[in-house]
Amino acid sequence: MGDWVNPQTFSSVWERAIGLHSDKVFLRFEDSQGVISVWSYQEFDEVIQRAAGFLSEAGVKKGSAVHLALTNSPSFVAVWLASMRLGAWIVPSDPQAGETELAGHLERTLPVMGFCAASRSEVYRRACGSLQVVEVDEDDADLTFFGQRPFLAWPAVGLQDRAAVMFTSGTTGLPKGVEVTQANYAFAGFSMAQAAALGPGDRQLVVLPLFHANAQYYSFASAIWTGASVALMASFSASRFLEQAKRHEATAVSLFAAPLRMILARGGPVEGLALRHCWFAQNITPDQYATVSSWFGCSPRQLYGMTETIAAVLTDDSTSPNPASMGRATEGCVVEVQGPGGEIVAAGSVGEIVVGGKPGVTLFAGYLDDPQTTSQSFRGEWFLTGDRAYCDEIGRYFFDGRHSDVLKVAGENVSVVEVEAVLAEHPGVSEVAVVGRPDAIRDEVPVAFVVLNPAQQDLSEEALLRWCEEHLSRSKRPREVVVLEELPRTSVGKIRKYLLTEMEKSS
Repeated sequence: MGDWVNPQTFSSVWERAIGLHSDKVFLRFEDSQGVISVWSYQEFDEVIQRAAGFLSEAGVKKGSAVHLALTNSPSFVAVWLASMRLGAWIVPSDPQAGETELAGHLERTLPVMGFCAASRSEVYRRACGSLQVVEVDEDDADLTFFGQRPFLAWPAVGLQDRAAVMFTSGTTGLPKGVEVTQANYAFAGFSMAQAAALGPGDRQLVVLPLFHANAQYYSFASAIWTGASVALMASFSASRFLEQAKRHEATAVSLFAAPLRMILARGGPVEGLALRHCWFAQNITPDQYATVSSWFGCSPRQLYGMTETIAAVLTDDSTSPNPASMGRATEGCVVEVQGPGGEIVAAGSVGEIVVGGKPGVTLFAGYLDDPQTTSQSFRGEWFLTGDRAYCDEIGRYFFDGRHSDVLKVAGENVSVVEVEAVLAEHPGVSEVAVVGRPDAIRDEVPVAFVVLNPAQQDLSEEALLRWCEEHLSRSKRPREVVVLEELPRTSVGKIRKYLLTEMEKSS
């Protein structure tokens, strides 16, 4: 079910790209000052060889972990691909994450070395203890710090060899480490290139963060699979997005609804765009969709996927996209809407989205050191997404909500349990509950309701927000903290979060 007929390692996919497209442009990088640097596939492969030599001399070998806390940069791409070719695996973290979150990722993965920006090294070094740390200028395009000694004796790597662990919010409060294999990255490249009809002449514009699965799976992996090029922006700028798309002659891009709304709010139409394709996730209004289509010169297509599903398992039609729909099952992917007993629900009826496939090939390999959660995430051969949807008579899927404990903040999964756990650690907090607030730009944002300890009744909301800034990455920080005398509860003591949501709506 959902088997890939020709599984490959991502290392071999890169090697094939070098053989077929050595002189073609692989990467264009626009740094934070607008300076553009360009590498062909062959030129960047030479960078990868030097990066691999640097990693190897530092003790990285097959099976080692390498931690990355970097924004979009040539350094990130080089360390990622060099680690992959060495048979090592990366652990990408939000570079803006706080000390507590970074320390948690490091303690659970035990990397041999870590990379961070020199400008953020103080927080990083507090989190990492005695770890070997390389401080990077993320605008650096010379990459001389890798040295000049190339690594040429690449080890043999297997399909199921680990290539990454990406942390994603779960409902237990502890972020889940999603294990991604060599075959997973290759399948992401194959399936997403097919779905977008990507060819060697295409250019992916990447503005989403590289520590996120979207940029890795949907943009970079698909480009490498087909020999296309990537225009990588140091960061997302809504006001400059369309000018950048024009300047780099981009033909394809992957976004979320939140960045699209930001572009509409801060950008404006630009003549001469070459965009022919745009993925997006989560709904936008019909008026917003019409304006985006007019400005982009193409009709964006919605998709649905998770870090665990590897590919976007649902993708909308290229000929007649329906912006309200997540699309149909992507070619090579198996998707159903099932009831609680595993039965397929009737067309138009709401159930849970489940995905079939082979773990470690077309689905993630499992959760890091957590076989129980891995097992609980499957019903037989079906991966349980926790998201609700219905499927119409012609096979189109429509979203109907997600697990109540996970918010979607500008495309990022945010566990309210994790946010609650961080606030509960403050000595002045007795109880806490977090709910989502609808947001016109970010889809949802967290809002916290707290009960203070009697001895600290003078604790301010501003102090609690500062606590969150120190311990949570940006997307997880509550936008507001509301102090209550008590939390509303049921007769058996469960918190009535729906009442907090109603309270939030009426405030």
